[in-house]
Amino acid sequence: MDGNSDSTGSIWSRIVGFFHKNHEELLEKAIKEANEDGELDPQEGSMLLSVLRLDELQVQDIMIPRTDIVCAEASTAISDVVDLITQHGHSRIPVFKETRDNIVGVAYAKDLLAQLKTDPDVSRPIENYVREPYLVPETKKVKELLQEFLTRQIHLAIVIDEYGGTAGLVTIEDVIEVIIGDIEDEYDAPKTLDIEELNDGALRVSGRAELEELEEFGVELESDEVDTIGGYLCMLAGKVPLPGEEFYLAGRIFRVRDSDAKQIKSIDVSPVQPQAAAGE
Repeated sequence: MDGNSDSTGSIWSRIVGFFHKNHEELLEKAIKEANEDGELDPQEGSMLLSVLRLDELQVQDIMIPRTDIVCAEASTAISDVVDLITQHGHSRIPVFKETRDNIVGVAYAKDLLAQLKTDPDVSRPIENYVREPYLVPETKKVKELLQEFLTRQIHLAIVIDEYGGTAGLVTIEDVIEVIIGDIEDEYDAPKTLDIEELNDGALRVSGRAELEELEEFGVELESDEVDTIGGYLCMLAGKVPLPGEEFYLAGRIFRVRDSDAKQIKSIDVSPVQPQAAAGE
């Protein structure tokens, strides 16, 4: 028993030492060896390896995209922002002026509660009750972001693209989910699959599904300009296609199922029937 304790202590001493020296490859080897020798719980070992791989990820890989950000215009009344907080369950709401590319602050639910205790006038504009936003580039390493979140004691950052526009939003919860898996609460909407298999080889695909994901279903499309199937079809069309528009690609029919002025939301993909193929 004492021998095993000494061994466990030794492996953790090595791990701590490697963290300080930033020898990621040696640290990964030490974690795997400890896992194989039974010195680490498999779940703990998996979490530690996930921490190491944070350095391989950029913020853009885990952020909430701009189109999905729940936010409020600066002139919005406090009462309406409170409704947003209640409806979506977010404790922090980004605030913008004119466009989402100009995020001017973040409204905190706890700040609003404190304010309403002293001043119950909920008609005031939210712009007077926001904190300065924390901005990060979309290419920042997730490992660095986690360190900054912990050092600055903040939980949310606005992600900026190379042109200074808003690319998305990232929270400390998003980073933690990389390590331990999805964290769900009562406010989370049911998740939908980016690619759903239907009957007869057909697929229902989210516009955000990546081209690489489609390869797993035998659909091979390549592009150096876009990453998603929605972006790919928009690039081919030179605009956002309307619902019902079709594309014949990789031996399949891509039919836009749902779209709006800004993006393709979903697509139905089905094999080309023999007679259709013969008629081309």
